[in-house]
Amino acid sequence: MHGWWREISGLVLPVACGGCGRPRTLLCAECGQALYGAGARRVRPRPEPPGLPAVHAAAPYEDAVRAVLLGHKERGALGLAGPLGVALAGAVRGAAAGSPAGAAEPLLLVPVPSAPGAVRARGHDPARRIALAAAGELRRAGVPARVLAVLRQRRAVYDQTGLSARERGANLAGALEVAAGGSRLLGGGRVVLVDDLMTTGASLAEAARALSAARERLISASGQLNAAVVAAPALSFGMNRN
Repeated sequence: MHGWWREISGLVLPVACGGCGRPRTLLCAECGQALYGAGARRVRPRPEPPGLPAVHAAAPYEDAVRAVLLGHKERGALGLAGPLGVALAGAVRGAAAGSPAGAAEPLLLVPVPSAPGAVRARGHDPARRIALAAAGELRRAGVPARVLAVLRQRRAVYDQTGLSARERGANLAGALEVAAGGSRLLGGGRVVLVDDLMTTGASLAEAARALSAARERLISASGQLNAAVVAAPALSFGMNRN
């Protein structure tokens, strides 16, 4: 019921820009430019956790971009999944460009799962919703892509708020696994891990570990899976060493 009401209210309630609050538009041109206008770039957190995939992000996590992500994730502005999907699709293209093997294969977007309790509280899984929007955007551009939500939590984790990078890594270590039968599905294309936001990189590193443990041949020629996110801290862009 909760999720259903959010879907309906997103259609009938007055719309304001998710980034700046400007009335009568879901996302104004200026905030759209901040979200996906600059193009995806390789990002690295500091410190960089062991096992972190090569990550591309569409935008720094600040100002309008932060407001749009929080509006979608925490305030039920589900219509923002479309613009966020456009941004994530750009990051996925950047991530896939760094994987020379199997360039003609379809892209398989694997979202990092939210905790079940968080999904119940929000009424939706933000990363999965944005991944579906990104896959649709890629297909409209002629790039075969689909979402495989094969990762799941195998044990409970603590709320990450306030934890240091080291504490987040310890909190998430061994927390994810590939669901039964998921390994077979992962062999059908180039896998790109996706999430809405990278902070310390601990979640993406744990997701990469779980995928690699399930199917070793998913590891790319560079020794890593590739990953894409909508946003990352501005300092992560400053650490770009491409």
